[in-house]
Amino acid sequence: MTTTFSTTAFSATTRMRRHLISLFGRYRDEFQEWRRRGKLRRDLCALDDRELQDIAIARGEVDYVVSSHFVDPREGAMNFKAKILMAGLVLCLLNLAPAIGADIKQVSVNGKQFAYVEAGQGDPVVLVHGGLQDYRFWNSHLPVFAKSHRVIAYSRQNHFPNATSKDGLPDGAADVHGEDLAALLAALGIASAHIVAHSSGAHAALFFAANHPEAVRTLVINEPPAAALLAGAPGGNDVLKQWGARFAPARQAFEKDDLDAGLRFFAEAVGGPGTYDRRSESERKMMADNALSAVADAIATRPRPMFTCDMAKRISAPTLVTNGDHSPEFFHRIVDELVRCLPRRTRVEISGSSHTVPGEAPQAYDEAVLSFIASH
Repeated sequence: MTTTFSTTAFSATTRMRRHLISLFGRYRDEFQEWRRRGKLRRDLCALDDRELQDIAIARGEVDYVVSSHFVDPREGAMNFKAKILMAGLVLCLLNLAPAIGADIKQVSVNGKQFAYVEAGQGDPVVLVHGGLQDYRFWNSHLPVFAKSHRVIAYSRQNHFPNATSKDGLPDGAADVHGEDLAALLAALGIASAHIVAHSSGAHAALFFAANHPEAVRTLVINEPPAAALLAGAPGGNDVLKQWGARFAPARQAFEKDDLDAGLRFFAEAVGGPGTYDRRSESERKMMADNALSAVADAIATRPRPMFTCDMAKRISAPTLVTNGDHSPEFFHRIVDELVRCLPRRTRVEISGSSHTVPGEAPQAYDEAVLSFIASH
């Protein structure tokens, strides 16, 4: 059964989005002006008194100089502030809204509700997000894929806006998430699809493709944390120990329900120092909305599923394996093993990106994926 998701907080019609874009166009200049004004103030305040004297400005005159440099004297301060607030509101709503023209829908799968969005027509492409993410991770990719395909992005079990709980399904339960994907396709009447998946979503997609090879037209996976592939591989145990130490602060923070610290440590474990600070407000909000799935993962007593080389050999679909050139060695070595085990594989390394390739290099990623799908 498929229904449109009716909660207004989670849906945005095309008309509403056009209105928001119109408002954004009206206030974009004011918002950019405000940002330039803030930058000038910070730059001036960073100067010492001698440097300010060299440019004929007293420290007490900084605010006056900044204001008169950017703000029309005929415009009242309250009017300017109101425009800035409006611009900020518009930007926030645009960030939170789903892809243009897409309403969030729900489908009932094995007694659970899964949220998804879709766009376009043609052969189906299903997008599967990673940890601390949901369908919104693919918002910028939907219109690109929708030019030539019917594209669907859904939120996995225990991820926003589905019901979430620290007692719910762990993010790392890739075998269950893989079966959820199979049931989702069946519920949507899709016999086979191109599967495009990232991180823990890619781990789930591997289980899905191994257990349901007939349902996969092509498979695209970006850096799945399929750690079992390293067991027995040359140097694999050392890599696993190093990764365990690197990820330990995030796991320990989530175990203690210290969500803020857990989100930061998680981002920096997979992406390197400074990754969390580089992420946008909308990306951080998405991480926070899905924090309980990470807590569930940290406190889980359920044995982690093991995806093996023998399972990879059962995947008959053409498979594109992507990774970032700046990703941790843990992910590079897993990709090495997948390339060794998968029967029909192509490897593409995306330059200038770390683990979150679709988010850090979206244009290069989309080009690689669409080219691969078109060639098969």
